[in-house]
Amino acid sequence: MAYYFEEPSHTFGEYLLVPGYSSAECIPTNVKLNTPVVRYNKKAGEKCPLTMNIPMVSAVMQAVSNDTLAIALAKEGGISFIYGSQSIENQAAMIARVKQYKAGFVTSDSNIRPDQTIAELEALVEETGHSTVAVTEDGTPNGKLMGIITDRDYRSDKTTSDEKVSKYMTPLEKLIKAETGITLEEANNLIWEHKVNQLPILDKEGKLQHLVFRKDAASHEEHPNELLDSQKRYIVGAGINTRDYMDRVPALLDAGVDVLCLDSSEGFSEWQRRALHDIHEKWPNAKVGAGNVVDAEGFNFLAEAGADFIKIGIGGGSICITREQKGIGRGQATATIEVAKARDAYYEKTGIYIPICSDGGIVHDYHITLALAMGSDFVMLGRYFARFDESPTNKLIVNGNYVKEYWGEGSNRARNWQRYDLGGAKKMAFEEGVDSYVPYAGSLHDNVSMTISKVSHTMCNCGALSIPELQDKAKITLVSAASISEGSAHDVIVKNTSIHAE
Repeated sequence: MAYYFEEPSHTFGEYLLVPGYSSAECIPTNVKLNTPVVRYNKKAGEKCPLTMNIPMVSAVMQAVSNDTLAIALAKEGGISFIYGSQSIENQAAMIARVKQYKAGFVTSDSNIRPDQTIAELEALVEETGHSTVAVTEDGTPNGKLMGIITDRDYRSDKTTSDEKVSKYMTPLEKLIKAETGITLEEANNLIWEHKVNQLPILDKEGKLQHLVFRKDAASHEEHPNELLDSQKRYIVGAGINTRDYMDRVPALLDAGVDVLCLDSSEGFSEWQRRALHDIHEKWPNAKVGAGNVVDAEGFNFLAEAGADFIKIGIGGGSICITREQKGIGRGQATATIEVAKARDAYYEKTGIYIPICSDGGIVHDYHITLALAMGSDFVMLGRYFARFDESPTNKLIVNGNYVKEYWGEGSNRARNWQRYDLGGAKKMAFEEGVDSYVPYAGSLHDNVSMTISKVSHTMCNCGALSIPELQDKAKITLVSAASISEGSAHDVIVKNTSIHAE
């Protein structure tokens, strides 16, 4: 007969943390949020080969994780998993752009030939939103540099649209420039010394390699948690599927990807076991996470299959309707608690620590702290990141409010059938996600800083200065519906403030 769980499953919103003793050392500035990302032999004293500085990764979604968001999140200390529901070539190109950015060295994404017209220039500026355009011989990011043109070099109302860019650009001979090999500090010094807003970096043949902007130089100083590899490049992840991985993985590795994730609504499958085996056999140094699962049995299956981290959650995302469509899933808090216990048991048995990622169910910032306290090493967020300037979707005005588009990978808009693949026909039988809007929230930096501040303050209330200490010391209580209601503003008329903006 069917197996019945005796206890109901619960969501994060049904729990609260109970304060613990806070010593004089428990202040937010002392909190360290470093966390492991991939498996390692912890008992043998092995150092985890990949860690993050904050416990946040972005979801493998078209509406969330592109190269722009990946760079922004790496600056804060997290990892973005660039979506896999696109061509191998396009995904690899996104990875390459992140790796080429080099923390202050920007690969130009606004380029034009000198023989093109002002009308074409204005169309390019409208498309990219960038007012500084590199003029290269062939119009490519790494073509021979001919000059730079900005919105200060011409006036739309005074310039004929069919005039050539070459007429208005600042030519190469008048530009302050530098050669490859220059350090960011040296580049910054040149920028300030010559009072320019950008510095082209050229190779010995005069081909454009990077741009260093005055604003990015300042930004570099403002991001002490930025997540870099051994070559001072931003760390970036990518989503893959169980269909074309033998073709997709080598292309992504060649582009410089640091970690991969099998993106599926159901990780407890033969398809994921085969993919993990094949990838690790062909590319033994590749790091591949897997999922999603919701119980100990699913965790142990993927752990034995070789997953480098394991994702938890089915049906808990804000745009996910898997539970509604298929009746499959489990409350995210309960799933996290059980999988964390299985992870700890596996560690005690083998000495191997496999990080777990709670994916879905995060509505409020404090849910992140709860997920960490329940055993997660990091959380994966979709809706949260979709709200920001850096996400790839359009910002619109709907009913007088600014919003951003947000759709699930299981929606008809995304049609990511590979994510829901059960080995049958190469198509989606029905939707498991919706097409929606989320309230626009501004920049990623400002919002992540606020979220991390909340997490740090809450950890101090629990007497913890690190994630492992939080997991050891946390006291967690299940609360009633009345307690949940009591925890919000009630019995008052709330003024129009930004308290409930998240």
